[in-house]
Amino acid sequence: MIAQSGVSVFEQWFSNYWLVIVSKAAVVLMFFLVVPLVVGYMEHKVLAHAQSRLGPMYAGRFHGWAQLVADGVKFVQKEDVIPQAADPWVFSLAPGVAMIPYIAIIVVLPFSDQLFALNLDAGIFFVMAMGSISVIGVLMAGWASANKFSLMGGLRAAAQLIAYELPLVLAAAAVVMQAGTLSLVGIVEAQERYWFALTQPVGFAIFLTAAVAELTRPPFDMPIADSEIIFGAFTEYTGLKFAFFLLAEYGGIVVMSGIAAVLYLGGYQALPGLSAIPEPLWMFGKIFALAFFIVWLRATYPRLRADQLQRFAWLGLIPLALLQILVVGVLKVATS
Repeated sequence: MIAQSGVSVFEQWFSNYWLVIVSKAAVVLMFFLVVPLVVGYMEHKVLAHAQSRLGPMYAGRFHGWAQLVADGVKFVQKEDVIPQAADPWVFSLAPGVAMIPYIAIIVVLPFSDQLFALNLDAGIFFVMAMGSISVIGVLMAGWASANKFSLMGGLRAAAQLIAYELPLVLAAAAVVMQAGTLSLVGIVEAQERYWFALTQPVGFAIFLTAAVAELTRPPFDMPIADSEIIFGAFTEYTGLKFAFFLLAEYGGIVVMSGIAAVLYLGGYQALPGLSAIPEPLWMFGKIFALAFFIVWLRATYPRLRADQLQRFAWLGLIPLALLQILVVGVLKVATS
């Protein structure tokens, strides 16, 4: 299943199969544990400035750099409580199931034509399939909590994730049609002359909107909204288990931003005249720019009601995404 458009640097550096596997796993895990924390720190600061409030500015003295460290220590010190009537195995596995899809997607994200863990021929299929697993973790958390309100919150979250998974996949399908390949590296290389955000701006908007809803981020955060009775499917979680759900959220921001950058912003491709800047820096820059946009939405737009949220997906985004596929298909046939 390895595509021929590029050879990973790991295969170039090491000849031993197991050494290659271990090095790839170590780099992917380090990326997942570090970059989402940077996005979390960025959210603290962006919201503080956007909403004219100090925010956590004192931990570590200089601009509150140690706030995330303090948060981590706080989560470690909290008691790990499992409700008496809960299913302990399912309850404990749910945070891991929520994180695993995003770790797996990082494996196929290309940061240059050689810097990636795997370049699958069906890379976009793999991404969409793994992304849909997150709904299972939410349902597991809601059902295993032995709390009827948590179960209701889990079902509401699942309904939202399923609804917005469709426009997300349809928008990606239009990009695949234009690129003529399912490989993520191939999609990036197909944007050498121009980014697909220029030819498919509507699809880009659909993908970003659906991605924010998939992450249950504002203004699509009804399942875990502050105005609700409880914190959705995660009410009974404390300590590290709750921290893992938060890590999955910020990891999801990084992964969704990376996918959007690959599909619409040329991935690691440089702007004209700026090719001297290394390709990985372009990829990281685009990821953090999109992550900033997702954080900015939280400070800007009011929350949707549950009925508005579903109507927007089924009557707005999905028909528009289908129309996008039709237009791309017609233009592809007409210009071939």
